[in-house]
Parts: sequence; structure tokens; C-alpha cells
Amino acid sequence: MLRNGDFIMICDLKIGDHVTDFYILKTAQSKTTFAGKPYLAATLQDCGGMIEAKVWDYTGPVSPADEGKIVKIDGNVSEFKNALQMNVEKIRLATDRDPYVLSHLVPTAPIDTQDAMDRIHQLVDNLADADYQAVCREMLKRHESEFMTIPAAKSVHHGFVGGLLMHTYHMLRLAVQLSEMYGTFLNRDLLLTGTLLHDFAKIQEFTVSELGLVSNYSTKGQLLGHLVMGAQEVAEVAAQLGIPAEKSMLLQHMLLSHHGAPEYGSAVLCQCAEAELLSEIDLIDSRMEIYREMLEKTQPGTFSDRVFALDGKRIYRHE
Repeated sequence: MLRNGDFIMICDLKIGDHVTDFYILKTAQSKTTFAGKPYLAATLQDCGGMIEAKVWDYTGPVSPADEGKIVKIDGNVSEFKNALQMNVEKIRLATDRDPYVLSHLVPTAPIDTQDAMDRIHQLVDNLADADYQAVCREMLKRHESEFMTIPAAKSVHHGFVGGLLMHTYHMLRLAVQLSEMYGTFLNRDLLLTGTLLHDFAKIQEFTVSELGLVSNYSTKGQLLGHLVMGAQEVAEVAAQLGIPAEKSMLLQHMLLSHHGAPEYGSAVLCQCAEAELLSEIDLIDSRMEIYREMLEKTQPGTFSDRVFALDGKRIYRHE
């Protein structure tokens, strides 16, 4: 079947389809087969999903340096390890004269982003602690527009426009519920403030393409990372607002420890209940989003490919 002319989303592709269309080059790696022949291993993306692609016997000009750009491909859909794969015969970068529709290609958060942002503001307005509330308001004042639009990751989870907002909003909903359960011994406002701000520095960590997707990591992102940069900015804001030193230190600790352990990127271990709970909430939401994205690409009754971000396991999509 020829899929050309009317745009067909990746999630609607079927084995045997011949496709001539435009997609985002989400990832690209130049590799070599066991026989020593070069090929390009890529991930193509549109607003509805992603598909792995292979361009055999390929040496350019499209390369890993073109990640995040739009490409035109001509290829055939096949199956490999129970997942669809695009075997690309031709590939080139799109030009300004090409008739692609950008809204077909850029994946966006499957939520009402303005409603989510409004609810976050309501939550901040209802914080009982004026110091934590002031920090939240100042950070939102500085970064709200970017916070609403940037992805939360390059490819692992929430790697779409509005992904950081969606990730944080879902985490805040979990934090509110869990703070009710454990509120006898933890500080609700500290937990909610740390949850809201935990990934704000991804705004500095990422390099975002013209399409609004993460194309790379900034120099500061690679040398410092968002945990350290986030803690630095919180310390700066707290000093500017005259926040008590211990509250500033606790917020910095929340951000520096939210990956849980050094092997996962944490600068320090969680050493207060709020930090521990933030780390677990972050893990829950990131993992559930990975499941959601992988299950969308997996046929009922089959297993996915191995998922690196889920410790290399394959997940089963039941009927």
C-alpha cells in the first residue's frame, strides 16, 4: 500500500506500507554492520509517535548532526522483534520549499497545557508557607513560558513539546495525594515546592531546536547538569527574597537528591522525608510515561523491544 499524499501518522502505519513523507529525525547514529558496511540507525517521529528506521549502505549527507531536523524519506514498513521498522531507501533533509505541515510532525503533550498551568498557579496560591510560595512565584515569573513548552527529555520520557509541564503537573497531583497520607510527619509545602521546581533547570540544560524539541545538551547542561544548576538558581532566588537559610538549604537538597542515588545522577542521597518522596514520585511518573509511550508502539498480545530506561526489560501489552 502506498502511503503518499495525505499524511498518515506513524501510529497508523502497517507492515507492507510504502511511505514517501516527511518526519522529524529524532535520533541518528552512524553504525557499521558485521560485514563492515556503513548504515544509519535512526528514529523517525511525528505528532503521533515514533518508529525505528534503518538506512542501509549509507554514508550521508544526513548524519547525527541533523538530529531534530525534518527529513523526507522513501521507505517500506517491516517488522523487527515484534515492532514496526522503516527500511529507508532514500532520505534527505527537508527544505523551505517542501510541502510538509509542521503540526503533523511536532509531538505535543496530550493534555490541556493552559489548564495544567492554571491549576499549578492555584496550587502555588494555596501554599500556606509564604517563603516557599514566594520562591515558586519568582521561579514561575522567570521561566513560565519555557516551562510550558520545552520537553522533559531528549528521548527517554516526555520528549515532546509541553513534556516538562505535563511531567511536573502529574507529579504535583501525586504529591498532593501522598502529602495527605503522610502529612503527619512531612512538610507538604516543602514537598510541593520541590516537586514544582525539581526540573526547572532543564530549561538551561537542553538545546531546543526550532521545532521545540530537544536537539542536544548545552555546555552547562553537560558540565553541571540540571540538578546542580537548579539548586544554584534556587539559592540565588532564596537569597534575593530573604528566605531563611535552612529553607533555602532544604529546597536545594530536594533538587540535588531527586534522582535518588549517585548512579542515577544524584549529587547527594535523600536525607529528609520530602526528598525521598520527591525522588519516588519522579520515578513513578517517568516510568509510567515510558510504559505509555512503549505500549502505543506495541501490538496487543506481544512484547516490546528491550527498553533501556526500564533496565533493559521487554514489556507486554495485554489485550
